Amino acid sequence: MSSPSPKLALFEQFALVAKTLGHPQRLELIEQLGQGPRSVDLLAEKLGSPIANVSQHLQTMRRAGLVAAERQGKYVVYRLADASVLAAMQAIQRVAENNLAEVDKIVRGYFEQRDSLEPITRDELSGRLRDGMVTVLDVRPADEFALGHVPGALNVPLAELDACLTTLDPEKDIVAYCRGAYCVMSFEAVSRLRAQGFRARRLEDGMPQWAAAGNAVAS
Repeated sequence: MSSPSPKLALFEQFALVAKTLGHPQRLELIEQLGQGPRSVDLLAEKLGSPIANVSQHLQTMRRAGLVAAERQGKYVVYRLADASVLAAMQAIQRVAENNLAEVDKIVRGYFEQRDSLEPITRDELSGRLRDGMVTVLDVRPADEFALGHVPGALNVPLAELDACLTTLDPEKDIVAYCRGAYCVMSFEAVSRLRAQGFRARRLEDGMPQWAAAGNAVAS
């Protein structure tokens, strides 16, 4: 009996990765781990899911080479294996955007109602930061901001935005960002800011992509 071809053997391993990515909660875990290393307990809290379920997903992802783990005291802390995991998630997103009508329906029905303008690019934001002509708001929770953020960004979690409006300079443009291209928080922040008369735009994606592109990160 002949052994399987090297190509087929490779395709079987590629399929393992693809199969592992084929679960919405695992994609959500990738988004969370894109912000920085996390314990199982904290990930379960972020996702609002039982620790046992989250742990099982993470172990499956580890077997597929998507995440790595180490023990720190009584906690097991997970991180993404490397930047290619984020790239794989972005590739899935692009295919879905280009080919699935349901994705287009959700984008038009929710996201574009809150912000139909083109987001600002990373390169454009870098240039405007150098000129000092923009206020950057990181609307993620404080623990995610602490792990890494755009240099000079102000941490204003979405729940605290309304209370902080009087501290913002109305003469400066505002750029808000959060976890990724379709993170609801940045859309909501921009919508609220514009309703109050601020010139506000979103960053084209989130902190993980900013860092992966080689831009400076403060912590």
